[in-house]
Amino acid sequence: MSTSDRTTTQPLLQVTGLNVFLPTGRRSEIEAVRHVDLLVRDGERVGIVGESGSGKSVTGRAIAGLLPTSPLVRVNGSIRFAGKEMVGAAAEEWDEIRRERVGMIFQDPLTFLNPVMRIGRQVAESIPLARVGRDHRAQLAAVHEFLRRAGLEQVEQVANSFPHELSGGMRQRVLIAIAIAKKPALILADEPTTALDATVQQRVLRTLDETVAELRTAMILISHDLAVVAGMTDRVYVMYAGQIVEEGPTERVLDDPQHPYTRALLRSVYSITEPGTELYSIPPALRGELNAEAAHAS
Repeated sequence: MSTSDRTTTQPLLQVTGLNVFLPTGRRSEIEAVRHVDLLVRDGERVGIVGESGSGKSVTGRAIAGLLPTSPLVRVNGSIRFAGKEMVGAAAEEWDEIRRERVGMIFQDPLTFLNPVMRIGRQVAESIPLARVGRDHRAQLAAVHEFLRRAGLEQVEQVANSFPHELSGGMRQRVLIAIAIAKKPALILADEPTTALDATVQQRVLRTLDETVAELRTAMILISHDLAVVAGMTDRVYVMYAGQIVEEGPTERVLDDPQHPYTRALLRSVYSITEPGTELYSIPPALRGELNAEAAHAS
């Protein structure tokens, strides 16, 4: 889809003025996300970057309706998925969106895979019934297909395994298989390879990249790794202290950052990757400045 086509159609996801309040102790709370505006169009790849505690994962979980169900957790603003308002929606409506429209890939697969259910059955549960019906052989063939598309080999053995019997990289590919099995409109990938070693990380990212391209699905990639976001997204949002501080085409933001925090974030990365360069950390003065700006905005 061309850029001009995307601008004339209804966004797949439109987040406006999103605020998330989380409990921090007895009768106290923190505004973990504040005034976030975010847009994802059909087939578009969007990155959300920032350091730990910036609010990027909380934003992702709010978008997927996965924040804890508690009167102490408050979400306001607007999250519209294909034009449908989801803030304040019933649990059943969120379940339907996640079941049919959104695939999710998270950092720790063991947290999201059922430890006592074989992989094949977990993948099968994500495949729409209308696609394979109740025929066991058709279901099994589809399971094997999606495991292969997620970059796994010996799919019969994998399908018959329990999560603890697989390596970390294989479990992460299983999450990709589960995510794509429903042929979602949007894949939400939150730090999908952080826990993996560098070699496995590259293989899993390549699989995710190729699969998203093949399905022509939209993706939100949440990461602290600017190199990963640079190679896999069209646009990027930079978060600090719960706010979006910069947004734009990925190449422009990373090549010509406008916000002091984005420049400092990039400089801290380059100081690690370039041999002989003194390690750079974001100065306390800049953090104080940004925190004051965030407090004023709220």
